[in-house]
Amino acid sequence: MKQSSPIKVIVGSKNPVKILSIKQTLETFFPDNEIIAEGIHAPSLVSDQPMTEEETLLGAKNRVEFCQQSYPNADFYAAMEGGVDNFDYGPATFAYVVIANTANQSVGRSANLPIPNSVYQSLQQGDELGPLMDKLFGTSNIKQKGGAIGLLTNGAQTRLSTYVQALTLAMAPFLHSDRF
Repeated sequence: MKQSSPIKVIVGSKNPVKILSIKQTLETFFPDNEIIAEGIHAPSLVSDQPMTEEETLLGAKNRVEFCQQSYPNADFYAAMEGGVDNFDYGPATFAYVVIANTANQSVGRSANLPIPNSVYQSLQQGDELGPLMDKLFGTSNIKQKGGAIGLLTNGAQTRLSTYVQALTLAMAPFLHSDRF
């Protein structure tokens, strides 16, 4: 990137937390550039609540592909997809992130956040994590705020901080393309 030229990123969501997370991530690596992050509705083509790691990753990849096809002249494309799975040690929620440009794609993943078995059972019945957490904690639209992460960690971490960490790690192939 030429120093101080704007960097345009298309985000596969209109969720303000997702848009802000990629904007903050890119600002870390390109502090002299204006970061223009635009969120668009990009279909995941998976369930509203992905229930496996595979489905979650596919949703993020599908969103990025849609962004690339819709806006072929952006500098970066990004998507974050939250999902759940039941691991040997219990149910957890996590996110896959995908960052791409016209030549390369990188996948990252957040850490797991353990969720109560009762929450996982409700998700298996068709509920979505955000509205379910709102109901359990008496909050409103938590998925566009701190998310389940903020609620279950008493604010020590948030959906934003988790996405930023995963996106930051996923930037490695772009920062060192000669080594990848």
